[in-house]
Amino acid sequence: MASNYTEASIKTLSSLEHIRIRPGMYIGRLGNGAHAEDGIYVLLKETIDNAIDEFTMGAGKKIEVELTDRTVRVRDYGRGIPLGKLIDCVSVINTGAKYDSETFQKSVGLNGVGQKAVNALAIEYQAQAVRDGQTKLVEFSQGKLKKDNKVAKTDERNGTIIAFTPDEALFGKDFRFRPEFIEDMLWNYAFLNRGLTLTLNGKPFRSENGLKDLLQKNLTGETLYPIIHLEGEDIEIALTHGSHYGEEYFSFVNGQHTTMGGTHQAAFREAVVETVRNFYKKDFDGADIRQSIVAAISLRVIEPVFESQTKTKLGSNDMGPKGPSIREFVGKFVQQSLDVHLHRNPEAAEAIRRKIEASEHERKELAGIRSIARERAKKASLHNRKLRDCRLHLGDRSERAEESSLFIVEGDSAAGSLTSCRDVQTQAVFALKGKPLNTYSLSKKVIYENEEFHLLQSALNIEEGLDGLRYNKVVIATDADVDGMHIRLLLISFFLQFFPDLIARGHLHILETPLFRVRNKKETIYCYSEAEKQAAVVKLGASHEITRFKGLGEISAGEFKDFIGENIRLEPVSLAHLHNIDELLAFFMGKNTPERQDFIIGNLKIEKDLIEA
Repeated sequence: MASNYTEASIKTLSSLEHIRIRPGMYIGRLGNGAHAEDGIYVLLKETIDNAIDEFTMGAGKKIEVELTDRTVRVRDYGRGIPLGKLIDCVSVINTGAKYDSETFQKSVGLNGVGQKAVNALAIEYQAQAVRDGQTKLVEFSQGKLKKDNKVAKTDERNGTIIAFTPDEALFGKDFRFRPEFIEDMLWNYAFLNRGLTLTLNGKPFRSENGLKDLLQKNLTGETLYPIIHLEGEDIEIALTHGSHYGEEYFSFVNGQHTTMGGTHQAAFREAVVETVRNFYKKDFDGADIRQSIVAAISLRVIEPVFESQTKTKLGSNDMGPKGPSIREFVGKFVQQSLDVHLHRNPEAAEAIRRKIEASEHERKELAGIRSIARERAKKASLHNRKLRDCRLHLGDRSERAEESSLFIVEGDSAAGSLTSCRDVQTQAVFALKGKPLNTYSLSKKVIYENEEFHLLQSALNIEEGLDGLRYNKVVIATDADVDGMHIRLLLISFFLQFFPDLIARGHLHILETPLFRVRNKKETIYCYSEAEKQAAVVKLGASHEITRFKGLGEISAGEFKDFIGENIRLEPVSLAHLHNIDELLAFFMGKNTPERQDFIIGNLKIEKDLIEA
């Protein structure tokens, strides 16, 4: 029977209550810090953004970030928040100095929401402002004021110091900051703000060449020509072509990394195609021009409109209330500056022409194979049981669409266990027959000639790029043995070779499954490592029994649901700090048997060594 719907059913939440009850509206996903997009990094970003705005306004050339266990401290040397408004600026929503575009023309943070969310979602939060020999410190817990210290004299330099510890009640008891994600964040700030020095526990991050340095750091292979670096008022661009498949973009608006792109990235892709066509006076296919491109674009926009509070996708169509359209602005800049560069650098122009023609040749060669493969797949799909699909997919109009996942498993046994206990709304299963083909050094036509890879590509819907990707998470779920590891490497190699964007954008994950079950008559503990097993043995005492899980097919459906539900453990596959995919694949997956054999022998550990370690 439905409960009564009366006036008493209507509730009005305070801004603090709303942030804590609906944190996703303010910081996107929560997460435990295992993924670069997790909420704890958004909290840090919101804090640094305010310090960046001070630098942009010409106040302070250094930002210090200190990470201690689960607490982060950010210190800038800007003007400092006015002491009398310190409490309001960090705790009262829609309070700030950035609504007047005369003061902050092209601001990153909005100080009306961001810092209040940091405060509300932290178990401990401190804000200190230093202005002209005076300082004030305030302390909060879960957004509630705990201590309001009086204004005191100080010899410290002007600026603002924010320290916070995220609330484990929201982010989980096992959350932690990963320094590598923070380093990537600080590098991006450095690339976009030349002349600024950021530090993480004393380690400096500084760039002299802006987006050119960004591309140089993120390149994963050899380039066909030197990086093209173009700068203008409110716009900076860097681009080159490599030998990989796909397109790779790093886009920014007012210093914000728009990982989901937006109108500026779309305008840039279009402008490159038009400029190249005009330069060569030939109607090349846009996909051939952009194939293997690696590019970065940074734009400064007045009062930008983003599609969410986390600002990962630009929605603005114009450079400002009275400015030109973003499409027009970017198009004009690229047409003029890139055209001039190509005329002045004929070697680069010739390299681009050869790359386009090679892509065109491969595309035409693939056309016939694609047609045959699609017909074969159409017939096979009537009887194909490889894919057990889910009902919701990435891009659907549903709050749960981003939960959509595809689990790639080995064999029907594991697929059966997972399928019988999965969430049919958001979890799909793709079953492999056995070990997939090693695709290293093979061309893209192998995808169409190999039925399994073609069906996998079709299931993901990534033939024409990631815009049609059907699942937010692609999860490799293989057995915890040598064969399972080999299959995992073969699949990662496949995605690295042909769809590196899938990894670069954080969609590929490894499912961690328990190695042991330790139980007695009262309690069952699943363990993911030898250390966890030993701890469980101590906890349960002498009456325990231990079961070793080798394959996913051995785990009953009743148990499996515990590993793919709320307690799922996913390890993201990342390209962070990987600078040469070609060399990596050549060593591990190529036909360099003597070199790989020498490496294995040189690093082999016998049982005696392991025991002593």
